[in-house]
Amino acid sequence: MDKLCFEEETFAIRGAVFAVYREMGCGFLEAVYQECLEKELTARDVPFVAQPELMLNYKGHRLQQTYKPDLICYDRIILELKAVKDVSPEHKAQVINYLKATKLTLGLLINFGSHPKVQIERFVL
Repeated sequence: MDKLCFEEETFAIRGAVFAVYREMGCGFLEAVYQECLEKELTARDVPFVAQPELMLNYKGHRLQQTYKPDLICYDRIILELKAVKDVSPEHKAQVINYLKATKLTLGLLINFGSHPKVQIERFVL
């Protein structure tokens, strides 16, 4: 069986996500889950940067437009948080575009808006 990309790191992140969901449930705004998850990641000594500004390039030229993923953990895993009933193809495309912009290989799309459990989807480039 193939080993998952960044298995130990994603295990720690998933633990923090599940802890937030157990405490808060669904129904809050994304910003609430972002703040809670930041507190939980800090408590678990998971390194992260919240909403870093990503520069974009087009044919070698820097663009004025930027991207801001919700979190980058361990300097290599993008976390995009949602609080919606259903994840759309646009949400998935957003994670893939973050990966392309950063040249990172792993992104997690985390939806706190689903019931009865939080959804976590992995994207690997």
